[in-house]
Amino acid sequence: MARTKPFDDFLEEYEQWFAQNHFTYLSELEAVKQFIPDWKKGIEIGIGSGRFALPLNITEGIEPSNRMLNFCCGKGLKVVYGIAEQLPIPDSTYEFALMVTTICFVDDVLKSFKEVKRILKQDGTFIIGLVDKNSPLGIAYQRMKENNKFYRLATFYSTDEIINYLKECQFRDFKIVQTVFGDLKDINQVQRFKPGHGEGGFVVIKAVT
Repeated sequence: MARTKPFDDFLEEYEQWFAQNHFTYLSELEAVKQFIPDWKKGIEIGIGSGRFALPLNITEGIEPSNRMLNFCCGKGLKVVYGIAEQLPIPDSTYEFALMVTTICFVDDVLKSFKEVKRILKQDGTFIIGLVDKNSPLGIAYQRMKENNKFYRLATFYSTDEIINYLKECQFRDFKIVQTVFGDLKDINQVQRFKPGHGEGGFVVIKAVT
């Protein structure tokens, strides 16, 4: 069952996070952006309020939260209702797919990845942005999750766990970058991403079908 209740109930607070953590958001956006293929047809799964899709020129999305879905459609995005484990999309439709901080809210990661592979064309690109549970930020989020409206329902994963799921689905050619270094309240400029994982709280993985 999709964990959508916090996103239906607290859209304003969700949007407020991006305003309060402006440079963290921009740092994450830059790390994701460098993996987005130019001039190719893509979709964001778990599009949320469109915070990544819009600046990345992604016009289509899947979203299980009805309130988020309606909010995105109001911004001119083409969004349909669906869950990651059962995408309402024909086989081999897109050249790339994006999931940003969505993994921690799906019920079945392996099934979700198999669905992504199904809807991607041959040599398609899958880009995943996640909070790495083994990073300092991930550890802090897990410590406070019970008191957080959104993350209390989340299941955090490490980068290595996600890579293993991708390998099980026969994705290949992995590239990994990380960003968001240090305490969020101290980030007052856009940070440069760097290869690997373990230090940065936000990790982006690129994989190919």
